[in-house]
Amino acid sequence: MPEIIEDNEDKKSARVRNLRVHMANERTFLAWVRTSIGIMAFGFVVEKFALFIKQISYFLGKSGLPGATATATPPPSQGYSSIFGIFLVGLGALMGVLAFIRYRKVERQIDEDTYQPSLILDALLAILVLAVGIFLIIYLIHSI
Repeated sequence: MPEIIEDNEDKKSARVRNLRVHMANERTFLAWVRTSIGIMAFGFVVEKFALFIKQISYFLGKSGLPGATATATPPPSQGYSSIFGIFLVGLGALMGVLAFIRYRKVERQIDEDTYQPSLILDALLAILVLAVGIFLIIYLIHSI
């Protein structure tokens, strides 16, 4: 029984000793959470903008404005904006989950004094940002 008490005390003292490192880990986690919320918000805006464009084009087709036809126009296609917005919301949610997993892993490594940096989440984010950028460039070129 005394070994268990000593083990718990060792864990507590290691945690207190590494308090600044733990707080830095938590700040990093919160930065990832803010980033994931920002990506989800951007995805929501992109998706709602597609809905706005669809409604405006439908209104302009039925309004009798100059240049509008009197016949019923088929509803415009949603394009890629809706799909892209939903993808961004999902990406932001996935980033939040991965950030939590990384936070817990680093927290455990700090307590055990075995920290090994992992580039998986960072590389994944960089690749996804590159993919989103390429998609936006292609989308904008085709909309010209």
